[in-house]
Amino acid sequence: MQGILIVNKPKGYTSQDVVSKTKKILDVKKAGHTGTLDPMATGVLPILIGNYTKLSKYLIEHNKTYIAKIKLGEKRDTGDSEGQIIQTKSIAEDSLVEENIKKVLEKFEGKQNQIPPIYSAIKVNGKKLYEYAREGKKVEVPPRQIEIYNIELLNISKQELEIEFEVNCSKGTYIRVLCEDIADKLETVGYMKELTRIKVDKFKLEDALTFEELESNKENIEKCLIKMEDVFSNLSKITLNKRKEELFLNGVMLDFQYEDGLYNIYNTSNNYLGTGTVKNKLLKRDVIL
Repeated sequence: MQGILIVNKPKGYTSQDVVSKTKKILDVKKAGHTGTLDPMATGVLPILIGNYTKLSKYLIEHNKTYIAKIKLGEKRDTGDSEGQIIQTKSIAEDSLVEENIKKVLEKFEGKQNQIPPIYSAIKVNGKKLYEYAREGKKVEVPPRQIEIYNIELLNISKQELEIEFEVNCSKGTYIRVLCEDIADKLETVGYMKELTRIKVDKFKLEDALTFEELESNKENIEKCLIKMEDVFSNLSKITLNKRKEELFLNGVMLDFQYEDGLYNIYNTSNNYLGTGTVKNKLLKRDVIL
């Protein structure tokens, strides 16, 4: 069995937990994920099964879309609901006015630098940031450039002091930090109370399966697997004759007068072989399944 399976990650599971449980349910030996989703978060987690783990280098770069909920008036050490309260602050009445919130959200659209949270797995000097945090040590965290493509207000709860929004952003964006920054612009403090990832590139939440659905449909799970050809449907096509197909599959570079880039490779029977890269007019095998 091999392909891409979209799993709806439940709250409380790490991404690796989801991989392990999926492997056990489907009785497969090889699987991986395409990028960590916080344990407290839910939603879309693409699982690569079999040789599809080779595709991780491409899928990890995809943009993501989230629905997040900010709790205003409290700041937590982890930036989310699992942390300890480290600050409280009053909330001005204007902070929960729809027009004002929309203006604040609009300011976050575009490219910007973001400092990753101290409770994250990013390494500084060979050590993960959360390890420094647990030891109570301070460390300088370099900013990273991210991009917010679109951010939209979904709901305001004046009673619960909460704001819900949807955001489409680049790889590497920390929504916990975004929530804190939004609260700061609203002249208060806040933390990420809930987070659901609803989309990773073309992979959508409505196509994701829960563990319960995996268990009940494992005999027909092949029908749910997304194939490599569909993932790279936007790529141009190169067709190889029998001799070139043999050479290509054996790792021999072939002369090809094509522009540099990634291509879908087929044989003359229109069977999909995988992907190949052209560089300096030479075609090289990339991911073959």
